[in-house]
Amino acid sequence: MRTQHIISIKDFDREGIDSLLDKAALIDRQKGRSDALNGKILATLFFEPSTRTRMSFESAIARLGGTTLSVGSVDACSMAKGETLADTIRVVSGYADAIVIRHPREGAARLAAEFSSVPVINAGDGAGQHPSQTLLDLYTIRQSMPIEGIDVALVGDLRYGRTAHSLAFALSLYGVRLHTLSPNGLELPETLSADLRESGMEIIAHDAIDDLIGEVDVLYVTRVQRERFPDSASYFNVSSSYRVTPEILTGAKEHLIILHPLPRVDEIDPRVDDSPHARYFEQSRNGVPVRMAMLREVMQ
Repeated sequence: MRTQHIISIKDFDREGIDSLLDKAALIDRQKGRSDALNGKILATLFFEPSTRTRMSFESAIARLGGTTLSVGSVDACSMAKGETLADTIRVVSGYADAIVIRHPREGAARLAAEFSSVPVINAGDGAGQHPSQTLLDLYTIRQSMPIEGIDVALVGDLRYGRTAHSLAFALSLYGVRLHTLSPNGLELPETLSADLRESGMEIIAHDAIDDLIGEVDVLYVTRVQRERFPDSASYFNVSSSYRVTPEILTGAKEHLIILHPLPRVDEIDPRVDDSPHARYFEQSRNGVPVRMAMLREVMQ
């Protein structure tokens, strides 16, 4: 890792990712209890709604013996009075030993790192990056198969989906072949696609989920965001074509795993939950040991 902050998955090389995932696995085997961060304080600044990311970071610091300071909502902090993000970070970094921030504006976490006197972890910045989600995604894949050289499909909103952006870059470090499926206008950003191809990653675009389901080892599904469409009819026409059902899975590889950063809406049929392919709730639980490893990395 190049800095004390974790703003982007690009802050890691492959060796750094593997090292952190190894540490998370050790924490997992030890049942995730430690006093390694006893007395440490983590500030959680979430300026967008969050369930899994926020609660798993709070669970992670508690399991390491530390405590959490948090702002209940944007309206409950001085930013509602016009305070700048830079000033908020300067103040909060005087109260805590590290800061986890989620913000709707891309680049906000990197700005926070510039003004913070303590480590900053990006918990999602607009359509930018979500490094902790990527690390737990990789951890979940690694529980089922070696990552090197596999086929991974990203399905859904790939233009604005920060989880897809972070994961695609990380997978490029492992020689993965990337398959994509998205509505028109919601494809991977061209700049990201160009960077991935320059790194040597093969990217294959598909028109329907039936076209890729038999080729991939990991199916990574994201929510198609209704707000990106001009009307409900347009949205439902698209969303129904990306819905994962037990019937579609009859053509899948036996070892296929299905991941989703959650929350889901209707892109995965609830009947799939009982399938041996489903790993998304396990993926969510993996947020705790992975984020414990991240906190130890920046706070010890």
